[in-house]
Amino acid sequence: MELKLEIVVLPVSDVDRATAFYTGLGFRLDADFRSDKGLRVVQLTPPGSEASIILGERLTDAAPGSLQGLHLVTTDIGAARDELRRRGADVSDLWHDADGIFHWAGEVNRVPGPHPATDSYGTYASFADPDGNGWVLQQVVTRAPGR
Repeated sequence: MELKLEIVVLPVSDVDRATAFYTGLGFRLDADFRSDKGLRVVQLTPPGSEASIILGERLTDAAPGSLQGLHLVTTDIGAARDELRRRGADVSDLWHDADGIFHWAGEVNRVPGPHPATDSYGTYASFADPDGNGWVLQQVVTRAPGR
C-alpha cells in the first residue's frame, strides 16, 4: 500500500489575511473556491512540497491557531530562515534539542544554535502564522535510509 499525506487543514480566523501571509512567504496559491452554501476552500503549497495546506470557511471546528508542530524540511535552514524573514515571517534563531532526538512541545529543552554533531534532523527554527498556528523548519541534508 502507498499512502501520501496530501492536505493539512489549517484553522484560521481570517481567510484573506492567512492567504496573504502564506502567499507572501512564497506558498503557491493552487485554488480558491466558494460554494453557494458558504463553503470556501483555499489551497496553498509550500515551495518544493508535494503536500499542501487548505484553509477556508466551514472546513474545520478546530480553533484558529490550534495546530502546532507543522514541519517544513529544507536542506539549508539558514537560507530558508533568512528568506522567510525577508518575506515577513517572524522566524526564531536556529536551535536544537538538548537530548538530540527530536524536539519537545513549545520551547522546552531548546539549546541555541545548530546541532553540533549533525547537519540532518537536528537543527530547527520556528515561526507562527497570524493566528498562532506553529511551524517548525527542520534541516535535512542527508535523509535517513528509506525516507
